[in-house]
Amino acid sequence: MAENEVEEAAGAEAENEGPMLSIITQYIKDLSFENPNAPASLNPELPAPAVELGVNVQAKALTEENYEIELRIQVTAKHGEETAFLVELVYGGMFFLKNFPADAMEVMCMIECPRLIFPFARRVISDVTRDGGFSPLQLDPIDFAGLFAAHKAQQAEPGNA
Repeated sequence: MAENEVEEAAGAEAENEGPMLSIITQYIKDLSFENPNAPASLNPELPAPAVELGVNVQAKALTEENYEIELRIQVTAKHGEETAFLVELVYGGMFFLKNFPADAMEVMCMIECPRLIFPFARRVISDVTRDGGFSPLQLDPIDFAGLFAAHKAQQAEPGNA
């Protein structure tokens, strides 16, 4: 085979490669835990606190094939009007995404990548609440596809340009 034929074959092989997704790295970007009413909030006779959860996903292209995905989770736990604890976590991941159709990139960045790193962020929140003196908070799985669909529907409403 001539050298240019080898190059053409290699180029054709790269074009025929299927989509590729891999996690390059994942990390805690920001973590805050507050227990503002300790030790009163740690009284074992208190019922389990009411928990409010907020989740947000942000994606940023670093290069043509590398993306940073941030999973932002806010947890507020209260006993009545008194705050038991607050957790704010920004858990990031750097992903390699190659050979995806352009219309699939948003779905990959906003649904699939967060779905892959969520279990690790969940563990961080469980550990920090346990280390803060509370029972470990075990977050339920998050429906990232449902969140994405709701966000798209909200954007499509008139007046939400």
